[in-house]
Order: sequence, then structure tokens, then C-alpha cells
Amino acid sequence: MYRLLLLEDDITLGKSLTKYLQKADYEVDWARDGEEALTLSYEQKYALYLFDINVPLINGIDLLGELREAEDFTPTIIISALTDIQSVTDGFIAGADDYLKKPFDPAELLVHIRAKTGELKKRILFREFEIDIQGNQILKDHEPLYVGEVQKRLFISLVQHYPNPATKEELLDLLEKPTDLALRVNMTKMKKLLGIEVKSIRGLGYKIA
Repeated sequence: MYRLLLLEDDITLGKSLTKYLQKADYEVDWARDGEEALTLSYEQKYALYLFDINVPLINGIDLLGELREAEDFTPTIIISALTDIQSVTDGFIAGADDYLKKPFDPAELLVHIRAKTGELKKRILFREFEIDIQGNQILKDHEPLYVGEVQKRLFISLVQHYPNPATKEELLDLLEKPTDLALRVNMTKMKKLLGIEVKSIRGLGYKIA
């Protein structure tokens, strides 16, 4: 599990982001000012920093500059309501790896976080689904679904081929006992479990509608 350091002085936003990120399986330490964030950065090892700029005691850009001077190169995303080009420039000069402007959708922040921690390579995002390749799990709206191994393999194949169809032969290879009947039965189970529509494309195979 990745541990994140969030520097945010807005209580409402800090609470909501912490809760959202914890639900997405991250450990989050939330600092309300730059001094607290600086202390935490020395006490803990983090996969990623999320720094607001306008915070008490030490602003996010100055804090990041201090950390970089101390040879702390933890990936950092600046999240700020300051949208002028100078603020963005100052953030990158200080050592930021990314800059996200407020207001933002928490789901957008999640994509940025996963890009910086390398998780996007281990996960496939498709509509409301998230496929955790490493963890061998399918989530819908961030909630794990209990799907059989065969149905899981079929779904992943269909997603990887989308918007093109997966051939019948490719799908049959994913079955323990590859027969036309077994494919139809497992496809029906998969559609019911995941709540999706799958079309049979004559002469080609199957694709998600």
C-alpha cells in the first residue's frame, strides 16, 4: 500500500481528499501547515507528496524547494487554486513533477497519483471499472467485485480488445474446458455479475456493447 503526504489547510477539502484516497487503498498523512508537513517528511517515507501552495508557516513551493535541497526527490504533485503561469512555473522550478489546478475532480487526482506511482501500468481503467492486474481483482466504482477466474479472464480480454471484438478462438483459450457451450455459459455469468452488455459479432467474436 502506498503512503501519501497531503499538505492542505482547507479542512473540508483535506477531510474529503483523505477519505477518498483511503477508500482507493492509500495510506494518507494529512498536514495542515508546512511545518507539520516538513516534520512528517523526515519521520516517514512517502511514495508521493501532494502539496497545496498557500498554506500556513511554510508555503508548498518553499517547502518543496527545501526538500529538494535536502536531496528528497519524492515525486510531488502541486494542487493549487493558483492558476497563473508564474505560479505553475515556480512550482516546477521548485521541483514539482506535476501541477493540478483547483477545483478538480478527485477521480482526476487519482489518475495523476497512479501515473506518478506507476500504478497505471498495473491497472486498466474502463468506464466505471478498474482492473487491478497485479492484485487480480476487478473493482466497480472503487468497490471490489467477486467474479470467478474464468469470467475475470474473459472480461479482461474483452476490455483489452475494446472497441474491437475479441475472437472466439482467443476467448475459448481462456476456458478450462473450451467448448462453445462453456463459452456461452461463462459469458452469461460474466454479463450478469458485472452488469454489462456483450454483443456476438458474427464471424468475428464478441465485444462489449
